[in-house]
Formats: sequence, structure tokens, C-alpha cells
Amino acid sequence: MTSGLYPGTLLALLCLLHVSEETCPSMCLCISDTVSCSSSGLAKLPLSLPSFSVTLDLSHNHLSWLGPGSFNRMPRLENLRMAHNQLSALGPGVFHNASGLRHLDLSSNKLHVVEQHYFQGLWRLEELLLFNNKITQVESSTLSGLSSLKKAYFSLNQITYFPFFSIQDHSHPFLTMLDLSSNRMSRLPWEDVKALPGLVQRGLYLHNNSLICDCSMFSVFWHWDLRGYDSLKDFTDEHTCSIYGDQRASIRFLRHTRFFQNCTVEKAVSQPVTVLLSSVVVSEGDRVRLDCQTSLSSTNLSFTWLSPSKGYITQASVNDTLISLFPNGTLEIQATKVNDSGLYVCTAVDIKQALNATRKVNVTVLLPAGESFNTGYTTLLGCVVTMVCILMYLYLTPCRCNCCKQPKPPVIPIATYDPSTLTSVFSPSTRDQSKIQTNKHVAFMEPMISEEGTEWTPES
Repeated sequence: MTSGLYPGTLLALLCLLHVSEETCPSMCLCISDTVSCSSSGLAKLPLSLPSFSVTLDLSHNHLSWLGPGSFNRMPRLENLRMAHNQLSALGPGVFHNASGLRHLDLSSNKLHVVEQHYFQGLWRLEELLLFNNKITQVESSTLSGLSSLKKAYFSLNQITYFPFFSIQDHSHPFLTMLDLSSNRMSRLPWEDVKALPGLVQRGLYLHNNSLICDCSMFSVFWHWDLRGYDSLKDFTDEHTCSIYGDQRASIRFLRHTRFFQNCTVEKAVSQPVTVLLSSVVVSEGDRVRLDCQTSLSSTNLSFTWLSPSKGYITQASVNDTLISLFPNGTLEIQATKVNDSGLYVCTAVDIKQALNATRKVNVTVLLPAGESFNTGYTTLLGCVVTMVCILMYLYLTPCRCNCCKQPKPPVIPIATYDPSTLTSVFSPSTRDQSKIQTNKHVAFMEPMISEEGTEWTPES
């Protein structure tokens, strides 16, 4: 009998074990697909975290170490917040089986070296926050493989050198923000900086560093200032450099350029020619097709468009009947509008060979040309309308002349009450009326009651 119950008991235990894995830890708060363990005093990760978690918040705790496979059982994880902890290092394979991670916040920790294995496998990562740590070194291959990276924040650290050469068009096609402000970089490899993709240069923040004033540095910042980059316009006074390396003799070189008068500024900063650029001008309402012809010749390519009004467009994300993305990468807009104007960026990715290529198309949508305004024609038309209104008033208003009056209806006599035509016993005769015209009196007769109580009236 015991052997008959054994399989059922085992099945029940397995079910309970599976349920216990999906339960919310007691120190955390679980809401739909979000698990918040913030400010819970954790010194290590909870033993069981729900596998359905998309957002996990472990900020403001005392975590100092993450071992291999810490998030193995969370394949749906996209947002991981671990700011304000005591993390000093990450073990190899920490994010194994968490390749869907898009947002990773490791700010305000105690990391010293960003090693190359930290972010392996996170090819979908879009935003990386590492500011306010104690980072002194970023290894050369740290950002390799992060092909979807858009923003990376390394500010408020102690970095003296950064591997700019590891960021290229084909390796980081979507990177538009690289914040290296408030560090300890004094001399930068300016040739590598000038070779960065145009979008990265536009979003590169280098203010509040220990830069040494020289002509190579000034040439780069002079061209960026000429192009109106926001990183310089928003932090003009924070861009300083020290004369001959003396920190006490620092100047705001974007405002005071007298020190660089003897520098020879190049006419153009050298840019890598890796992007095909073209321009298209259409009228509003027209249909336009933008091709994605790149240097890649493989037939197994995936295409992604970045549009100014719709954001990122892929074949899986197109849900607009007015926009179509063909298998060869061509983007079609059925009826263009003025707000569709801007720079369209197409990225072709060859997954097998790990190659990317980019094409940019500048689209300008013009309003249809309207008819010229003719003042003389408008004045003539106003006069004609005024004359028509006057004629309508003269000939269509009701006629007031005698010839148009309608005959009056016959008068029907109506009998009315006239007290003067009635005679009574008290009214005088006709022949005596002339005598009374000048001396009229009014008498009020009341009924009189005798002593016996009978009412009597005067007899005629």
C-alpha cells in the first residue's frame, strides 16, 4: 500500500517545489512582472526569485558579490537595477541565460575595474549605467558584443584611459550617448576620438576632466563647437584644461581661445567613410521608398530603420498601414507628412559574419505650392458681391408703395354695450337731457330694511 502511494506523494512534492520557486520572497514586493527588493538589507541574493520577472529592483542593499549564473532562472529579465550596493567585482557568467537584458544599472557601487567578461552575452543591452563608482580602468573588450547599446554612462569615476578604438560603426551602430565626464583623463588619443562614428561624437561628454591644453585637443573641441553639439552647449563652462599640466592654471577654453591663437586648426576633422548618405525631397502626400543599399553582399541580412518620428522600425514591429518594410530592407512610406522629415538611418546586420553596415537618408517633405495671391482679382470680386447685395436689397425687399397695397377687408359691425343707450326708471327722458347736461348728479340707492326685518324697495 505504501508503494502505491509513493508516486502520488512524489508528484505532490514536485508540485510544491515548483510552486515554492515561483513564490515571492518575503522581503520583496511582487507586482505582476515586477519584483522590488529595494532597501531590504540584503547581503546576498534571495534563494528563489520568480522566473516571470521582467523588472528586478535590488537597489539600496548591501550586495558585495554576484557569482556565476546569478540570474540563470530569469530568462525574461529585461530591467535590472542594482544601484547603491557594495559591489566591487562581478564573477564570470553572471548574466548567463539573461541575454534579454536591456537596462542594467550598476551605478553607485565600488567597482574598480570593468573587466571584459562582465557583459558577455548581453547583445540586447541598450542602456548601461556605471556612474559614481571607483572605476580606474575599462578593459579594451568590455563593450565588445554590445551591438544594441544606445547609452553608456561612465561619469563620476577615476578613469584615466578609455578604449575609444573599440567603438566603431559596425560594432555599435546605435550608440548615441557616451558619458565620460568627471573623470581623471588628461591626455586622450585624439586620433581615435576623431575616428569615432558621427553619432557617438555628437553624444560624447568629456567635461570636468583633467585635460592638458594642446592644439590637438582644441582642434577637436573647436569643430564640435562649430557643429553645435549639445555636449558643449550645455556644459560650456565645465570644459576646462590646465596649462602645461598645472591644475592651478586652468582655463575655460571654449570661452577663452586666446591661448590657442598659434594653433593650426584643420579645415575638417577626419571622419571614417563607412556610411552611405543621400538626400530625398518629396511633397506632402507623396509615396517614397528608401533603399538600404550597403557594402554587405550577404543574402541573410536583417534590417533596422531609425526614423525621426516613428523610432526604430523592424519587420516584426511594423504595425502601421502607411509604413512597409520589405525583406530587402527597403522602407516605404505611403503618404508622407511634414513631420516625417529628418534623418533616416538603416542598419544592415550579418549575424553569421558579425558585420554591420549603415546607410543614412536625409528626407525633406515640402508642403504643396499654393496659388499666388492676386490683390486686384480679390478687390474686383468684392465689388461684384457688394453690387449683388445692393440689388437684392432694392428689388427683393417688401413693397411699400400705394399701388402694391392690398384692399382692406370689409368691416363687420359688432354690437357693444353702451349704458347711455339704456333707459331706466331713474334716467331722465330724452327731452330733458339737454337740461341736465350742465348739472349732473349720481345717486346710489341701497335697499332699506323695516323694523319687522322685511326688505322693501321703492316702487316705481
